[in-house]
Order: sequence, then C-alpha cells, then structure tokens
Amino acid sequence: MTEYHAPLKDMRFALQELAGLPGILSLPAFNDVDDHTVQQVLNEAANFARDIIAPLNIPADRAGCLVADRQVEIAEGFSEAYRQFVDNGWPSLSGAPAFGGMGLPHTVGLAAFEMWNSASMAFALCPMLTGGAASTVAAHASDKLKAIYLPKLISGEWSGTMVLTEPHAGSDLAALTTKAVREGDRFRLFGNKIFITWGDHSMAGNTIHLVLARLEDAPPGINGISMFLVPKFLVNEDGSIRERNDVYPASVECKLGIHGSPTCVMSFGESNGAIGYLVGEENRGMANMFTMMNQARLEVGVQGVSVSERSYQLARAFARERVQGVAPGHTGRVTIINHADVRRMLLLMKSQIEAMRAAAYVMCGDVDRSYHAPEPADRERAAGRVALLTPIIKGWLSETAQKLTSLGVQVHGGMGFVEETGAAQHMRDVRILPIYEGTTGIQAADFVGRKVLGDDGKAVRQLISDMRDTVNALEGISLDTIRTGLQENVDALETGIDWLVAESIHDSELPGAASVNLLMAAGIAIGTWQMARSALAVADGHPDYDDEFCDGKRITARFFIEHVSPKVVGLIRAAMAGPGSVMALAENQF
Repeated sequence: MTEYHAPLKDMRFALQELAGLPGILSLPAFNDVDDHTVQQVLNEAANFARDIIAPLNIPADRAGCLVADRQVEIAEGFSEAYRQFVDNGWPSLSGAPAFGGMGLPHTVGLAAFEMWNSASMAFALCPMLTGGAASTVAAHASDKLKAIYLPKLISGEWSGTMVLTEPHAGSDLAALTTKAVREGDRFRLFGNKIFITWGDHSMAGNTIHLVLARLEDAPPGINGISMFLVPKFLVNEDGSIRERNDVYPASVECKLGIHGSPTCVMSFGESNGAIGYLVGEENRGMANMFTMMNQARLEVGVQGVSVSERSYQLARAFARERVQGVAPGHTGRVTIINHADVRRMLLLMKSQIEAMRAAAYVMCGDVDRSYHAPEPADRERAAGRVALLTPIIKGWLSETAQKLTSLGVQVHGGMGFVEETGAAQHMRDVRILPIYEGTTGIQAADFVGRKVLGDDGKAVRQLISDMRDTVNALEGISLDTIRTGLQENVDALETGIDWLVAESIHDSELPGAASVNLLMAAGIAIGTWQMARSALAVADGHPDYDDEFCDGKRITARFFIEHVSPKVVGLIRAAMAGPGSVMALAENQF
C-alpha cells in the first residue's frame, strides 16, 4: 500500500495562480491572515492526513460499522483520530470567529478538506456534515439556538447531520411524512429517515440532527416542509448535556463503499417523540436546507478530486514498480510506466485531477468573495458565479471520479480487481458521489432549468466571455495547441447554450433530454479553461516554481487539450440531438 502524500505544490499553485488567494487574503475580513500562515496550515493539514487519518482508511473499510444496544459501533481508531482532529482545531478553520472559529478563507479550508478526504473519505464525511450543519445554524437559527449549539458545532466537539429523505420518498422530498407536533416553544418529531451519514456514533459528545419534517397544519408538498434542530442528547441553556433524546439508529446500511462511515436508518419518536427546535421560519425548511446542500455539493465534488488523487498515487506507484513486457527504446523487461497506454491512463488521471482541483478552488474563491468583498456589486457577482458553478462542479467532478478511479484499477491490471492492493476501494468509495446531495440528473436539471433558462443564459454567457478573455490572452504565446483547444470548447459551449435557449420554448422535453450532456460539456470546458490558465501562468517559467514543475504543467495542459477537451464537441452534438430518440421507445420496449 502506498503512503498518501498531499500534492501540496499543485494545490498551492491552484490556490495562488487560479483561485486568486493573494487577493482574497487582502480582503478586510482576512487582515490577520498572511500567506505564511496559510502555508503552515496546509503543511500541518497534510501531515495530519498522512500520519493520523490515512492509516485508518483500509482497516475501517474492512471493519465497517454495526448497531448494537441501540447505538452505532464504528471502526477502531476513528474515535482517537477524531479527538486529535478536534483538539488540533481542524474543524474550526473557516468558522466564524464570533463563535470560536479561526476565520480563515473557505478556499484554505477546502484545500485542507481535500487532503483529509484523500486520506479517508469515510472519516472526513463526519466533519464535512458538521461544517454544513454549522453553516446552516449560523444562517437560519435563532440567536438562542446559535449561542447554545454553534460554538460546539464549529469546534467539532459536537457533530452534525443532514436528515432529509425517507424510505418512500428518495429524492422526492415533497413526499416527506415525518411530522412535528407543537409543544410550547419546542416540537416533538415522529418518523423514520434513511441514508443519514454519520447519523449515530460515539466520536463526538453530542450529535445535532437538522431534520426536515411537517407541522400538522402544513400545506402539502415542498412548501409545507420545516427544519428542526434535534439533538441526540438534550441540552441545557448553558450547553451542558441532559438525558438522551428519543432518536435512535435502527440499523446501518450494507453499502458498496465507504464502509467506515455509518449510513444510518434513524428513528425519531418511537416513544414520546424526539424533541426538536424550529430553525428559521415555519414551512421554509427546504430553503434553509439548501444552505447546507449547496455547501455539500461543492464538497462532494472535491471528494471526487480527493479520492481520484489517492487512486492516482497508488496507480503511479504501481506503474513505477511493476515489471512487465518490453517497450520501444528499452533493453529487456521494463516497468509498466514505460508502456504508452499506461502513460496515457496515468495522464488521463493526472490531467483531469488538476483540472478538477483548479475548477473547484476557483469556485471556492468566489465563495469567499461573495461573503467578504467590500463592494456589494462584487459580492453579488461572486454569488451569481457560485450559483452557476455549483451544479457543474458537483456533477462533473463526481462523474469524472468514476472514470478516474476505474482507470486506477485498470493500471493495476488483475491486481486492481482484488482488494489486496487497495485500488478497488477507491472505485467503490466514489460511486456514491453522483448520488449524494442530488443526483447528476438533478444537478443537470438545476443547471439547465434554473441557471441557464432561468435568466435566458445571461450568467453562463458571462462565464463564456471570461473564457474568451483567456483565449485572447494566449494570442501570440507559444501555446497554440492549448489556445485552439480552448477556442473550440468555448465556441461549442456557446453554440449549445444558444440552441438550448432558442429551442427549449418549443419542446418541454428538450431540456431534460439535453441536460446531462450540457452539464458535462460545461464541466470539461471549464476544466479546459483552467488548464489553459495554468499553462499561461507558467508559459515563460515562474519565480515561485521550478522549471520541472512549469514544464510538467505545460505538458499536462496540452495532454488535457488533446485527449479530454475534444469530448465537449461530441457532448454538445449529443445534447442538440434533442429528445427524439430519448423519448421514442414505448415503456414496454425497454
């Protein structure tokens, strides 16, 4: 098993040259943060990922989780690692200083998040959900709830969950039936929920569930859903723990992957009702939950980067060591990294990981600017870009991770198909990502319906204009292949968007039939854009990076343009085929 080493040089490059971290650090909100502090934080996060979390990944996958005596038992070592995680202050990196957070940029927090998920996605899912719960409480809860719960969520002393769906509902949250009965200034909840990540465990002192449920007099459908804060242990106003609440794990799912992460079936109110507190306004639960879900969608995309990186490192190490066959220009048997097809697979992994990382970090840079830019117009512009990119980043990165981790298995050959090497675990673990937090189809429907057709393509055309600025910046620089590839992608994407806006008014089935192809085309085009920006940044070398790194960046960008970018034209062509053949078969012909 190869040891995990964070790709700090490429991460720093993406933060500094593409996401605009120097400009983010110049914002008034980050006056106390300098680049030296950021580098220290990232170095220590890398050490924690390598030394503490990563060694637990394979044992936790093999051990799994179970329910005994109405509580979840987790893999050995996770509780100790989590205590160190909290004691070292890692959960509070980007938390609000008013509630005990460090107040670092979200962009820095996302880079640390990438490393922890590379080390063990199963472990890192717990602080991921906790961070989302903290953001949601901060945005929507009353001052009283914030004072009691927010400091301990931000510190990680208490963990958080997202409690949405039910056995009969799936993604159709309008069908939820969990009910909330009013009792003074609190409520009693009754119902069963499924697929609750880290729904129960003993790592944290309390678990705070953010639950979607219906008041007895609520209107039907989505507009009748409210959000409630339901603690595992009831809490006094001074934050001290009281008795156990009426919420318990009924079972944990037997899953394809992430075995170390308990995915729970949760029962609320088996006896007298689970006591909960309204978060935000009545019947506004779905709007509140999108605070948590949209944060999670970016993070799920980055999980695709994280596990793909770990898979790549394992495949690269194997390719450097495995001796098999002969290759042109070499005498005798060679390591398989000398075979052209193995190099092709490794470069498909490396180039797409770098493009995915860059795109996610760039989006997170706009998250920071949407919160902290001094001018309202700049905050609004950044927030608009975040809204546009969220479904693309989640959908494209999570889908691409399926292909990259599969390539990781393929590089190993037969040894990749057995669990001994660890390659298969990465492929199993990422399979959930296109399903989590809204499937790829849901992301594509959001992109096409709300983000493109919702404003007649204005936001996406501004994105395309920004991409054209990079095409123009490449004029006259010795990167002609990269400039041409980016130009082709931008033209194809613009053609697809123009077609969608013009034709969707004539056919109600057209957006749904075209949406996933358009989303994936947009994702790859954005990846092409970031790889072109990367090559441009090191076109004549770079004072902060050695010649080997700069040369590698240019070569990897060229490979991406030649081997990945051409897919955009094909995806746009598929999208523009329309719904004809998609909808032509009768149901009994399938």
